[in-house]
Amino acid sequence: MSEKQSDLVAGSDQEEEVTDVVCVESHLNDGEMMEVEVGHHNILLIRSDGVYSAISNQCTHYGAPLSKGVLSGHRVRCPWHGSCFNVKTGDLEEYPGIDCLPCHKVKVDNSKVYVSVKKKIQGQPKRIKWMGVRDQGVFHTVMLLGGGAASLICAETLRQENYGGRIIMVSRDDLLPYDKTRLSKVMNAESDSLLMRSMDFFHKYDIEVWLKKEALSIDTNKKTVTFDDGLIQCYDQILIATGCRAKSLDCPGADLENVLMLETPEDARSIHYACMGCRTVFVGTSFVGMEVAAYMIDKARSITIIGSTELPYQKTLGPEIGKVTMMMLEENGVTFHMNDAIAEVQGENRRVKAVKLKSGTTIETDVLIVGIGVVPNSEFLKGSPIRMDSKNYVIVDNYMRTNITDVYCAGDLTAFPLKMARGQRVSIGHWQIAQTHGYGEGYTEMVLKGKFENMKFLALYLKHDEVVAAAGLNVEPAVSVVAERLAEGRVITKAEAMSDDLSWLKLQPL
Repeated sequence: MSEKQSDLVAGSDQEEEVTDVVCVESHLNDGEMMEVEVGHHNILLIRSDGVYSAISNQCTHYGAPLSKGVLSGHRVRCPWHGSCFNVKTGDLEEYPGIDCLPCHKVKVDNSKVYVSVKKKIQGQPKRIKWMGVRDQGVFHTVMLLGGGAASLICAETLRQENYGGRIIMVSRDDLLPYDKTRLSKVMNAESDSLLMRSMDFFHKYDIEVWLKKEALSIDTNKKTVTFDDGLIQCYDQILIATGCRAKSLDCPGADLENVLMLETPEDARSIHYACMGCRTVFVGTSFVGMEVAAYMIDKARSITIIGSTELPYQKTLGPEIGKVTMMMLEENGVTFHMNDAIAEVQGENRRVKAVKLKSGTTIETDVLIVGIGVVPNSEFLKGSPIRMDSKNYVIVDNYMRTNITDVYCAGDLTAFPLKMARGQRVSIGHWQIAQTHGYGEGYTEMVLKGKFENMKFLALYLKHDEVVAAAGLNVEPAVSVVAERLAEGRVITKAEAMSDDLSWLKLQPL
């Protein structure tokens, strides 16, 4: 590719607009894309259905280069976490990103492609989709219980669909909706840096946010919710998205100081500073727990992990990936006690000094981090006619409707039927599920591409001789290719998974 840059003055009756332009002499075939630098802006140039288009190249989630992702028809899928964008409009089509991408002008002249970017939008690799505001003539109220991803996406979608009624989002937190996935990655971050939207955003689009307020009960006949401060608020339709909370240890000493759990930015900061230079024990081998342990490797004096299974991730990603994870952490000085559990937390002056395991082993520690699962925040629904399953998750249909008219539920709290799982009702605590609801249904066989010990592999999980999920390390964009195939409803057969031909995964031989 050769590039030629110049300034272009775009015609305007009112004001001239300075634009950076690049001439791309390299030819793109249909269904191909490439990265282009225009001024100081990183652009993705695409050719789809014979037409060129250009959007920002950085995913609006964590900034991954979309040029390394997967192009399928009119949409591109991020190679990291699967956000999807329409290449013609830049609109977001799949989470976990929440913002859209700016589009840029493309002109073809004598087989040369010219991409132009207005200088006023350079350095702004994302945009918010058009949203309406409240219409004072509409006397209808939607209440959103919970201040997480599900409520935020619901509020934004309502305004994007030009809903003009009143929207009330209620959260027991003291913060606006924030990116909880970052709590285990940047544990000393200030709360404001984690916010998904500012208060100005909520004001601009007439979305009321009530913080530090918790629902105590719901009357579905009167369509009211009673809160802990005595307020009784009416609604016309309600979304229940109160999520789950961390499960506490149930053993002597569980209430000692320095027994910590990760739920909020304040918790993350407390864990960060409590572990600095100290002996630290983690109980639980969940994704979050393992992330926190990895984060603490160069900060804590020592790290010990206690797990109830033989290997981490044994029931989710399988024993093979569990072994790799264990090996990576052990190489960094982490000690594991698997197939065990805490029988007692021992303390002195109300502070943790050791944990005694059911196996009889005693481990001295200064801090105990607990990550042993979650409990649904559904206590306030007891006594109401809203149906819940045996674990107190709210049962919903394909449209997230409960058994009660005008009562909906979304996010971690739901037990929902999944089409990919042949209608099986599932409950999964996951950030992207809270936004859009998706799931991997378990597997009976795994096909491995590459080698675990080389830290470069792709694991394809099969059930009924079809691929149902994938996990990979250093093989982008292979996992996104699988995700796109599954999202399109296209079966990946066992024969295809086992083939030595990896071209369909956009991979060279591993």
